[in-house]
Amino acid sequence: MLDDLYQNDTEAYHKLIEKQKKEGAEFSAAPELHSSICAQTLKPNQGLLYINLCSWKRVPAPQNPSQPIPLCAGKLETQDEGGQGPYAVLDVAVNPELLLKCETEMNQLYILLLNFAHEHHNLKSSQRYTPVSSSPRSTTEDLYRRLGFQQWPCMGNKADSGGGIACQTPASLLQKISSLNTEKEEDIFVAHEPTEHKKSNLIQVISSTFAQPQRPEYQLEVRPDTSAAPRRVELTVELPKVSNMSECQLQISKDDVLLEVEDLYHLLLEFPNYVDEDSATAVFNKKKRQLTLSVNILS
Repeated sequence: MLDDLYQNDTEAYHKLIEKQKKEGAEFSAAPELHSSICAQTLKPNQGLLYINLCSWKRVPAPQNPSQPIPLCAGKLETQDEGGQGPYAVLDVAVNPELLLKCETEMNQLYILLLNFAHEHHNLKSSQRYTPVSSSPRSTTEDLYRRLGFQQWPCMGNKADSGGGIACQTPASLLQKISSLNTEKEEDIFVAHEPTEHKKSNLIQVISSTFAQPQRPEYQLEVRPDTSAAPRRVELTVELPKVSNMSECQLQISKDDVLLEVEDLYHLLLEFPNYVDEDSATAVFNKKKRQLTLSVNILS
């Protein structure tokens, strides 16, 4: 085929070769760390979850917003020893085009990855995450190993002992193209452990249209100091889909409050004043389906 194409249409021949070189370069490109986040795991054990978000040209770009997001998930690594307690590290790679589109909506992408860790690794974590500059065990070699990346042999334009790709005969080019396509198929459709043949697809697909937890309606008020009670902040949250206080996860600090109900509600608010978190009390009204939080303001 290449012999005929070279003799009958030289321009088309060179376009084909350039296309194969471009695809080969994209396929052999290494994953690059984009950002990292850390969240507290709640189930099955309490600890920390680090997610490394990587950019990788090998991962297909989403075809349109209504389609699931293709991603490549590396092998989950856990550590139960060390001064910082138990933690897990998960690497997830997506196409660079997706990162450009999500540049102003990274929060949604991070929440999606936390849900992915829950669904595929049973790691239920708080959706309140913290960006971190680096995570444990996340050197370039660690990322490559967990994602199953192996360096592709360099095929430059200059002639060398093996001959540059542009200087080879049609027969040798056909052999290289056939080899490239075969290895590309084998590598794309293997799981993350590179030492053995895999049965599952490297490209894990999750939906970009998952149901995110809702932001419930709420009322936040500052109550004045009285003889019966000191000056305090009172938060009332409407939770019509909740029937019991045990379904709510409440975290309070001196400057904010986080309320989560698994798969239903997520509310993160800053207090108008610093508060004494030790003075916080919460009551759930089953009839009205309301949660009322009261906490004293620091003087």
